[in-house]
Amino acid sequence: MTAIDEPGAAADPSLDGPAVGVIVVAAGSGTRLGAGIPKAFVSLAGSTVLEHALAPVFRLRDAVQVVVVVPADRVGEAEAIGRRAAGKAADHLRVAVGGDTRQSSVLAGLAALWPGVRTVLVHDAARALTPTEQFERVIDAAARTGWGVVPGLPVTDTIKRVDAGDLVEQTVDRAALRAVQTPQAFPRDGLVAAFRVAEDRLAAATDDAALYADAGHPVLTVAGSEAAFKITTPWDAQRAERLLVDRDREREVGARPTTSIRTGIGIDVHAFTDDGELSLAGLSWPGERPLAGHSDGDAVAHAIVDAVLSAAGLGDIGSMFGTDDPRFAGASGAVFLRAAVERLHAAGFVVVNVAVQLVGNRPRFAPRRTEAEGVLSGLVHGPVSIAATTTDALGFTGRGEGVTAIATALIERR
Repeated sequence: MTAIDEPGAAADPSLDGPAVGVIVVAAGSGTRLGAGIPKAFVSLAGSTVLEHALAPVFRLRDAVQVVVVVPADRVGEAEAIGRRAAGKAADHLRVAVGGDTRQSSVLAGLAALWPGVRTVLVHDAARALTPTEQFERVIDAAARTGWGVVPGLPVTDTIKRVDAGDLVEQTVDRAALRAVQTPQAFPRDGLVAAFRVAEDRLAAATDDAALYADAGHPVLTVAGSEAAFKITTPWDAQRAERLLVDRDREREVGARPTTSIRTGIGIDVHAFTDDGELSLAGLSWPGERPLAGHSDGDAVAHAIVDAVLSAAGLGDIGSMFGTDDPRFAGASGAVFLRAAVERLHAAGFVVVNVAVQLVGNRPRFAPRRTEAEGVLSGLVHGPVSIAATTTDALGFTGRGEGVTAIATALIERR
């Protein structure tokens, strides 16, 4: 690790610049993305990941200094991208050469800050869709408390602690857990001191807040955003591009609604098969004939996905996941529901309620209606009601060949 420069070393001599600096770390190789170039320079919806990451920074209400940390062979390209993103604020932009580790790259960013910067935000360029509001929240909380501040989301999955042999040792209480994002804000002097402590201890950490906390400083969490996910794998990049394309399309056609309430309808049909176990309405049904499908065939879950996506104008389950994608072979309906609702939230909507009509002779649904409604309500973060009916032996459902699910969703812009 390189030695830490004093605040302001190798920086602009002016003391009249902004009090807040944003270090955008874009020096990673992006191996897991598999694009053959550093991920910050991969194109998404016509612009690079880096340009998307810089756009919300330059929309902040108050001016900030921005330092972009990149590989040595990408400095010229980063400067051009930064100038496009910064516009009239280009004089507040600097590009620094990163190191072999995240910590050495952040150190390079710290060394490039102007002397007047007192609060530092460290942000991953890979979180390219992070909204400006998240930067503002972090800056405001840091100014109010003088502490380190990190944005985070509540953990929704059940978390297990396992031993070296992958045997479960403990179920962790997720109420006390947060999935941490960036930007992370710190008092500049405290962050520099924390890096010195880490150097002395030869310590490493997965984020800057860990080093800051290890040095004895308090760190506060504030609300994060579903849109601030990290682009790491090809699936993440595909998801980000879809969100960007949908956002641009909405702007082009003026699709932003005059009302905050929107509705959507989804229909799904699956035939029974003889191989496997029935999954329906988020539940397993031992002893019942399963439904055929590339995934688990959960017609109720799939209909809800189409309903919420259509309500927000975000496409459908086929365009979002692909019926021939091997990653979703046998996937449960919960996987699709979580992803659809995450995309819904990223577009600025929440579910008001969902109503489903299930049509079929089997299984007998009434005894488990309440259980199914509870599971699905938890997945969509809104109330779900399900009604079930038969067709008096008419049609393919009446003959017991399969089921149909029809869902309607009511959503509201946040």
